[in-house]
Amino acid sequence: MPVTITSAAGAGGYAGPLWFKALIEEARRDYPKVDVTAVLDCDDEAGTVMGALRAGIKHVVFTGSDEVRMKLAAIAAAQGAVIEAAPEDGLDLLDARDPEALCRAWLAGNKTGN
Repeated sequence: MPVTITSAAGAGGYAGPLWFKALIEEARRDYPKVDVTAVLDCDDEAGTVMGALRAGIKHVVFTGSDEVRMKLAAIAAAQGAVIEAAPEDGLDLLDARDPEALCRAWLAGNKTGN
């Protein structure tokens, strides 16, 4: 089953692209057979998007102006990367008391984890 890992909102700015890249590389080492798409949320920080692209991150969220997004999208496309829209839904494990159970419930179709 393919998995998409999306950073927390704005994590590109406060944690940095290289931190995210190292995190994803570690996950891929631990689970080499899992097809992982990694998405770094850079909020509205165009410079952080550029840093992420330089680091080799292929999926980046940018929430700034459409004009800047179009310019960044052209740069990203030239590198085989894409600028993504902010995700609409997903599984946030930040405050989960039992993240494993929450993952199992979510993957089984219970999006609330109840």
